[in-house]
Amino acid sequence: MLYQIYESQRSIMEPFAEFAQAAAKLFNNPISPLSQTALAHRISATYDLIYRLGKDYEKPQFGINCVEIEGVEVAIHERVEINKPFCELLRFKRYTSDIKTLGTLKQQPVVLLVAPLSGHYSTLLRDTVNSLLVDHKVYITDWKNARNVPLSEGEFHLDDYVNYIEEFLSHIQSIYGNCHVISVCQPTVPVLAAVSLMASRGLKTPITMTMMGGPIDASKSPTAVNNLALNKSHSWFENNVIFRVPMNFPGAGRRVYPGFLQHTGFVAMNPERHLKSHYDFFKDLIKGDNSSADNHRKFYDEYNAVLDMDADYYLETINVVFQEMKLVKGTWDVISSSGAKERVRPQDIKTTALFTVEGELDDISGSGQTKAAQGLCTGIAAKNMQHLEAKGAGHYGIFSGRRWREVVYPAVRDFIQSHEQDQRKLVSVKTTRKPSAAVASKVVSKVAKTPTKAVAKKSSTQKTLTSSASRTPAKKVATKVAKAQKS
Repeated sequence: MLYQIYESQRSIMEPFAEFAQAAAKLFNNPISPLSQTALAHRISATYDLIYRLGKDYEKPQFGINCVEIEGVEVAIHERVEINKPFCELLRFKRYTSDIKTLGTLKQQPVVLLVAPLSGHYSTLLRDTVNSLLVDHKVYITDWKNARNVPLSEGEFHLDDYVNYIEEFLSHIQSIYGNCHVISVCQPTVPVLAAVSLMASRGLKTPITMTMMGGPIDASKSPTAVNNLALNKSHSWFENNVIFRVPMNFPGAGRRVYPGFLQHTGFVAMNPERHLKSHYDFFKDLIKGDNSSADNHRKFYDEYNAVLDMDADYYLETINVVFQEMKLVKGTWDVISSSGAKERVRPQDIKTTALFTVEGELDDISGSGQTKAAQGLCTGIAAKNMQHLEAKGAGHYGIFSGRRWREVVYPAVRDFIQSHEQDQRKLVSVKTTRKPSAAVASKVVSKVAKTPTKAVAKKSSTQKTLTSSASRTPAKKVATKVAKAQKS
């Protein structure tokens, strides 16, 4: 019933929020007589704050229309590459008419950016995508709001998440030969599982794997998120945070972990910080500091937009990652898309380089949780593993904001480019040493057409006899043939 109560409350608040927005504009618009009254700025700011606290936040857009590469403006077209029931694989296709820049774009590495499915939309990684687009071809997982997925599409499990990642990687590899994968926060676990399973089957794995702020080993430096998962039982989560989607959505009846509960949990972790942020927004409006006010709006438009997660996926993640820690203990079995049960073995990964990134002040994934991946991937050579702790960076700072752009991204970019070049050199050497199929075909054809010494001798003898026969009487020819046969 909680979901229905929440939706009813939101519906009741909606007209009041719209009224507050209109009132804020009336008291702020210069041509409105109300803006000339005493305390107009304060009244407008109050109404604007009420509007933002009461409005419904829908899924934002990436809104990346262009990036600048080597001084040239390159247009960006966002398109859906693969459409799955619970996720879309988006591609940010780059276009330019500059020949030199076009040549640069073609040589740049390909990256699959796996966004978290933990309450927020993938647009939370807008800054990450914007930076990557300068030096990479970029794909991203865009997870769907479970309340909009009809029951006819079935359930969504953690195993399905892993299978999705495998399918997306295989798709990109089929186009470009290989790629790199970056996972941010929650997907570090399923991405490591997907790459492990590909390695165990003998399939081609990504050139590099970058993991940022994820709970690979939640037992290290446990945070409030880890403690909540450990202190409550599986049945507690199922009975207290899982609800049915109301009838006014396409996914009516689906069991989900509602996004508004996840959002409440995020805010509860730092309530003082959020209260201060809203109060600062109120003061900025009064002072007329529109730049600071717009920054506040942009952040909370993203932060307050949340999605529902399928109940099975959510409960299995709690169990596998935080409670039983199956990945670390080596007891995690995944049901593949073919229905086979396969054990996740990170030690089977050998040809993929690993880069782990953590934030010094991360209060969601504690220190050492992400770096633990290096201890699991024992098949990767030490020279192909790297770790970075971003000083002064919190959880969001490792993939968004100034520290991401100035500290983390340059390290990630250099790591990817270094191993991309090594891979190309390796492919070049193999191509040089191994004859191509066309060359091999020519050699085989030549050998097939060249007679052996015996055949050549016989052919030569027959040719001589035939030639002699044309100039010698029949009796002499017969004698010569008999002698030739004896010899």
